[in-house]
Amino acid sequence: MVKQKLSKISYHIKKYGLFRTIKKMIGRLLGCHKKKEKKAKEIYQKWILQKEPSEETLLRQKKQRFAYEPKISIVVPMYNANENFFLELLNSVFAQTYSNWELCVADGSETQNETIFAMCSRTSKIKYQFLGQNQGISENTNRALEMTEGDFIAFLDHDDKLPPFCLFELIKCINANPKAELLYSDEDKINEKGERFAPYFKPDFSPEMLECHNYITHFVVMKKRLVHQIGRLDSRLDGAQDFDFLLRAIEKTENIVHIPKILYHWRAHSNSTASVADAKNYAYEAGVKAIEAHLERMNQKAVVENPGEVPGIYQIRYEVSGTPKVSILLFDINHERAIKRCLKSILTLTTYPNYEILLLSQDCNDSKLQAFLETMKDNPKIRLLELQGKTDHLSEALNVGIKQAEGTFVLCLNGHTKVLTSNWLELLLGYAQKQKIGAVGAKLYWPDRSIKQAGIAYQKSGKIVPISAGLPFGEHGYFGEEVATRNVSAVTGDCLLARREVFEEVGYFDEKFKNQFYDVDFCLKVLEKGYRVVYNPYVELIWSDGKKTFTREKECICQANEEFQDKWKDFLKNKPDPYYNQKFLQYKTLK
Repeated sequence: MVKQKLSKISYHIKKYGLFRTIKKMIGRLLGCHKKKEKKAKEIYQKWILQKEPSEETLLRQKKQRFAYEPKISIVVPMYNANENFFLELLNSVFAQTYSNWELCVADGSETQNETIFAMCSRTSKIKYQFLGQNQGISENTNRALEMTEGDFIAFLDHDDKLPPFCLFELIKCINANPKAELLYSDEDKINEKGERFAPYFKPDFSPEMLECHNYITHFVVMKKRLVHQIGRLDSRLDGAQDFDFLLRAIEKTENIVHIPKILYHWRAHSNSTASVADAKNYAYEAGVKAIEAHLERMNQKAVVENPGEVPGIYQIRYEVSGTPKVSILLFDINHERAIKRCLKSILTLTTYPNYEILLLSQDCNDSKLQAFLETMKDNPKIRLLELQGKTDHLSEALNVGIKQAEGTFVLCLNGHTKVLTSNWLELLLGYAQKQKIGAVGAKLYWPDRSIKQAGIAYQKSGKIVPISAGLPFGEHGYFGEEVATRNVSAVTGDCLLARREVFEEVGYFDEKFKNQFYDVDFCLKVLEKGYRVVYNPYVELIWSDGKKTFTREKECICQANEEFQDKWKDFLKNKPDPYYNQKFLQYKTLK
């Protein structure tokens, strides 16, 4: 444990510097994080009172009948379970407002607990098997699975709890989505005193996020037919057996549904991963192996690493197939100092060999800058596109650049940025070359290294939300959202890579949006065509001049103009952002 702590401190110093590391350590010693946690718990209690079903609603749920009422088999692998926690688990299952369930318990304890045995013997709805030895989490679960007779299989740990409306919401969702084969919900944590905290409002199914981070965790329910297709849990990956099981599941089905409700309470105590992130460090090592096995089955060549910055969030570096040409369209280049810094960072850092830079020069009246741009023509990697008088706004200039670019991939890049990552093009290309990916973006910092944006979300009201904006350098956002590779609805045009064919298919940038929202509009068109958009946090750029404009995310949220809202009104109204939980937006307003 001491070695792990020292390793994390060393990583933090290397990544964020000695000053920020010391500041963070002092803050923890002074208990600043505990004050924040206490405040967050108070806010969540308000949420629970406002949003969860009343006793009257629960009574109505018990009387409601559905057209389809399948049996739910809840599997519980057990090992030396705490009697009190297990009793709470049983009571939470018996309190369900949907009654067609069975509980299948496989007890891997060496000595049978007579109290627990008596609890399980009180009804035929519980199937209890004493194994007499601990076969490990995977094999204990497999033994529980062997007892199931239900149409759907639900997974529950021996010290966790379900809210009384859990199975009701599950059956309600199954009836609304008859093809669903894998379902999961939001969750929170519950401590030894029974206090609930740390709600996790998850995105809808995010393939790129799940590949590098098991954000689904609980509450997982699968159709029994799918479970049979997947096969047994793999004991070689104990600690990440659930992650491996999910990765094998998404290889078999696309019928995955997210229920945006808190349907699982994950017990946090001294020995649980819910309480101490690195209590089971072997689990993260097993996680690397699970991802590697998944990528091998999918015939994807990549390197998987565990950066350790946020435990359980991994980095996947996909191998670039061949060396396709990348055309970098450098725009907003009317400031000499900024463009010199930008070009220097590209030309000196970039390790990918096959790229060209197109300088999009618009209405340049600075003779000194013009002279500098002229000298750039001598570099074989650089072309100067004179656009004076030909375009009057950014989206039109970018479209001209895309059509004149030679690359198979086109990267739009703001001339006020500076590249910080040497293998940035490889990291972007690794995702952009996948046929189901339509656009890829990066993490952008303000000059003080707080986050400018880590992907973009939208609200039904038409508001545009730069994710994690204003987050100080060295701090982490909501469940590490800024350090996880994941799907988003949009990325900023300040660094946006896409295949040329994608630009052509969606009709390039919409020139109605001259200098704002052209990038969000483009990404929404990409989503409409069935592609996904990816945010890659390992590609880092910094805004190279000027002052940080915003300090808090809510100040960065901007209302899209009427033209944008008019074009996308049906989309915004009928399709909430799949990758930015609307319940989370509501929860944040309570703060």
